[in-house]
Amino acid sequence: MSANISHDSWLNVQLQNAEFAAEFLNAASEDEDPKTYLTALRKVVEVRGGMTAVAEKAALSRETLYRTLSVRGNPTIKTLHAVLKATGLKLGVTAY
Repeated sequence: MSANISHDSWLNVQLQNAEFAAEFLNAASEDEDPKTYLTALRKVVEVRGGMTAVAEKAALSRETLYRTLSVRGNPTIKTLHAVLKATGLKLGVTAY
């Protein structure tokens, strides 16, 4: 890779790796503001298939997925599970 790669380009490459994507989302979930997690999940969706493909795999309309992952989104656990599964990830819980 070039030494002049942008942060976004670097992140896009890294998020293609499932382990990195999972850690990225875990880090975002530590912020108390749900917008942080939704923004991170949207980035993961964009990199790991794109909105249209992930919506189809998750059995959601593209519009619903966009609305769900907006900063005003309020996804259900069922929707989060479906979106994560469509990106090759799953929801988990760990102890503090």
